[in-house]
Amino acid sequence: MKDEPANQFTLHARRDGGGTPTLNGLGANSDYGTLRSVLLGPIENYRWLQTSSVSKKTLRRAVPFDHNIARRQHAEMVSAYQSAGVEVHTHKGDPNLPYQVYARDSSVMTPYGAIITHMAQWWRRGENFRAIETFQSLGIPIYDFVTAGTFEGGDFNVIEPGCVLIGWEGDEGRTQEKGARQVADWMEAEGWEVKLADIDPFYVHIDLMVVMLAPKLAAVCTDCTDPEVVSWLKAKGIKIVEVPFRDTIALGCNVVALGEDRVLLPEGSKVLKAKLKALGFTIFDPDLSMITQGGGGVHCMCQSLIRDPV
Repeated sequence: MKDEPANQFTLHARRDGGGTPTLNGLGANSDYGTLRSVLLGPIENYRWLQTSSVSKKTLRRAVPFDHNIARRQHAEMVSAYQSAGVEVHTHKGDPNLPYQVYARDSSVMTPYGAIITHMAQWWRRGENFRAIETFQSLGIPIYDFVTAGTFEGGDFNVIEPGCVLIGWEGDEGRTQEKGARQVADWMEAEGWEVKLADIDPFYVHIDLMVVMLAPKLAAVCTDCTDPEVVSWLKAKGIKIVEVPFRDTIALGCNVVALGEDRVLLPEGSKVLKAKLKALGFTIFDPDLSMITQGGGGVHCMCQSLIRDPV
């Protein structure tokens, strides 16, 4: 295994103790380098399920779901990526996986290959198997599989090259501490700094409240982010663009940096959009309201495959 080319598909690229070779022309060492290729989930089988506080509220209020609108909004998002020069790949749809559209959760992309996660909710665990098939078809190696506990991709938040913020929510949440610590141990062995953050299960994943926008610039909901995490970010010289709690709960902080001062965010993210425009950012803002009411935003719906190294 150790003599295989870094870009050759394998089910286990990780080297015990670190020193795993980085991929050539694939992967991402940040969440803000220019995005060249992205992995999305299919929309055709999407429907709302009780997966989070957001979707539970949507269903409790009997909001009507219109699949045709969801499909149009998803197509608008794909078009936005393509307009930004991003190559779009999509998981093969599986009618048994209605939340497959949230491609962030079933895998994590690293400079060494993809980590296959361990989903918490039984009705989503099949997404991991489809993710393996996708990476095999793309020729992207699997770095390793999370086995110690549940872990979902929305809790893996690269702050800058060689530094990751990992969220966990306890046994009642989507990422357990054991799963988070397993991934943390792997990254530390590769020489990365890791910050573990214990978050309330109400917020589902760390990327609902903290997302990188550009080098040393992050969108953060300080109303719901642990002050210790905020202080940690500021100690790194990271400037914070504050997103209000109301927008954050509507997935308004869950956005995607495209690189070169460009950001993809939902049309409903009014406050962050205005602040970023004032900072000179180019904004892509598709209406995703029929999708986000199911509990995930634009960041939840994507997995970076290729970002320019920074």
